[in-house]
Amino acid sequence: MDIISQLQEQVNSIANLAFNTVGTLQRDAPPNRLSPNYPEPPPAQPTEDGANFSEEPKLMSASLVKAAKQFDALVASLPISETGEEVQLKRIAELQAENDAIGQELQKQLEAAEKELNQVQELYSQATDNCLNLKKPDIS
Repeated sequence: MDIISQLQEQVNSIANLAFNTVGTLQRDAPPNRLSPNYPEPPPAQPTEDGANFSEEPKLMSASLVKAAKQFDALVASLPISETGEEVQLKRIAELQAENDAIGQELQKQLEAAEKELNQVQELYSQATDNCLNLKKPDIS
């Protein structure tokens, strides 16, 4: 897998971890009173397995940090551009000119091929007309 695909996969992984971390924190957070005007929140619901979730946010944040470090390592492994922006723009212009020249050549070849196809179709049409117009020999 190339480096760009690896970076994309890592970004997806970080997004997935962040989504799951926020969702877990939101789900497992104890209720909190927002204002003295609001009624007392209901007590936290005990979990079915009685597990303590105080370690889960730490583990999830550690996974998130690890994924971010892996992303940083992938970014650091990208090749460093030794040329400036002007050189890159010049190279892009050269490639565009080359692309245009090749495109024109391909267009000429396409037109020549279409012309040849029309000639072949015309000859085929003439040949079939000649075959249909032939008289059967008299057998007497």
